Amino acid sequence: MEIRMLGQLSARTERASFAPTAGKPRQILAMLAMCPNQVVPVGTLMDELWGTRVTRSSQTTLQTYIVQLRRLLAEALGDGAQDPKDVLVTRQGGYLLQVPRSAVDVQVFEDLAAQGRAAFGRGDNARAAELLGRAVGMWRGPALVDVPRGAALEIEEMRLAESRLGTLELRIDADLRLGREAELITELTALTARHPLHEGLHSQAMVALYRCGRQAQAIEVYRALRARLVGELGVEPSARMQRLHKSVLCADPALDSPLGHGPTPTPRLYAA
Repeated sequence: MEIRMLGQLSARTERASFAPTAGKPRQILAMLAMCPNQVVPVGTLMDELWGTRVTRSSQTTLQTYIVQLRRLLAEALGDGAQDPKDVLVTRQGGYLLQVPRSAVDVQVFEDLAAQGRAAFGRGDNARAAELLGRAVGMWRGPALVDVPRGAALEIEEMRLAESRLGTLELRIDADLRLGREAELITELTALTARHPLHEGLHSQAMVALYRCGRQAQAIEVYRALRARLVGELGVEPSARMQRLHKSVLCADPALDSPLGHGPTPTPRLYAA
């Protein structure tokens, strides 16, 4: 069984898909898959589906959606296979989706990201880059992109988007430690355009450009970031970014060599 939410929702067994087409059953499946093997209370599900518009009939309607999901599961599992009630399980006060953690792409992403962070922290940069790259590579678009979202799933979508960006940033830090700056410039150029106010990505772009002998372009990255921060938010770049800018201006030798060990991400060390 495989449930994918890092992009369009997909749910299937080896035999067939069991992803519902209707909006609210898709919300229920996403809510349950976000925390597999944990009970999601009925009240939480109703709040997600109807918010402040919960009525006396909402719980009955929720039960109808659960029946529909189990019917889809039964068809996907096939005759004589696992009972769908053993997969989408009723518990006191709620429901749980009983599937292996490895069956849900969100859980696999979070496990890979955690392993990558641990490898980075102990200075195993090659392993960190591999694990973090695999984690980021699991994404097929924005999380839950085709699932209606109430308050709970909206929070999950924002949390996952932030986690994706943080994982990507740390993977780039690991690659910088490995001296892969020339390979990173194209990727960082696209990322800074997509995230025009993100200081971390801009600091990485500055380091990569500087190490490739493109000091003037590294300075221009800073100037463009500062202009946007001042113009849109009325704030100056952080002290860390200002220190990195000065290091680039004065050709600080510390910028030239990747650091192979220690827990501090490369651009942050240089900006200290």
